Amino acid sequence: MKHNSDIFDATLCDFRSCLKLERSLSDNTIAGYNSDCAKFFAFIKGKGIISPEAVSYEDISEYLSHATSAGLSKRSQSRLVSSLKSLYRFLESEGRLNDNPCDKIDTPKAGRYLPEVLSVVEIERIINSVDLSKSEGHRNKCIIEVLYSCGLRVSELVGLRISDLFLAEQFIRVTGKGSKQRLVPIGEPAVQSISLYMEIRNLGPISKGAEDILFLNRRGGKLTREMIFLIVRRQAEIAGIRKNISPHTFRHSFASHLVENGADLRVVQEMLGHESILTTEIYTHIDTKKWQQTILQFHPKRQ
Repeated sequence: MKHNSDIFDATLCDFRSCLKLERSLSDNTIAGYNSDCAKFFAFIKGKGIISPEAVSYEDISEYLSHATSAGLSKRSQSRLVSSLKSLYRFLESEGRLNDNPCDKIDTPKAGRYLPEVLSVVEIERIINSVDLSKSEGHRNKCIIEVLYSCGLRVSELVGLRISDLFLAEQFIRVTGKGSKQRLVPIGEPAVQSISLYMEIRNLGPISKGAEDILFLNRRGGKLTREMIFLIVRRQAEIAGIRKNISPHTFRHSFASHLVENGADLRVVQEMLGHESILTTEIYTHIDTKKWQQTILQFHPKRQ
């Protein structure tokens, strides 16, 4: 008979395979579900429960209550419930359950998520704060310029190739989710920044296989997603920006500023690579929130 931990580990492994092969979920979603379920398993093993099948509705309710009291946001609570429901639907489909303990669990309403957005002035502060006398200065400035000018996802930025650049025509070719390609216009400041960075890039080491990769690390290899996060957050701190900044903040800001300035929502959808216009509509809510605050601030009946 398998040891307790082996049963839980094997269940997680089988569940991951199901998510990838049968449901074709993205690697990020699979990683999120796996993390949620691993934490849940650690909790129930601590209670002496010997297998995932031995879990009751009360056990799941207790864990959700525990997670909520630890400060989990509505959005994260919603994903946690989705993870556990997916896990127990999988076990049910495998014939390992008679009664699904998640049947009575309600998914909390996450509400409309409004992402953090930078103003144009704040973006300029971050860009202007880059020390160009440092070896990585032009590269870091170029990264931020391109993130904002083109509204790229982090994965799209690190995968950007020199052969994807059509600077004379002022557009770039972006490979997004599902390997779908799109053409995105690029502004003059970002074009100039790329040109300056390329002069320095070509003088440094370039690893085999990275010859066509635009953004390189000090060893000449492809930058990681994590490194982009560090660069952006460090630069925001230097610029004195106290908001919770990530590379995605520049994508949100890019889209929000376009909508504020009257850009057609379908055009913004195409530039961002959203499959559904409903995803893009979040930026109309950001714009609405902005003018709502202005009206309330100056309303004659305000308290």
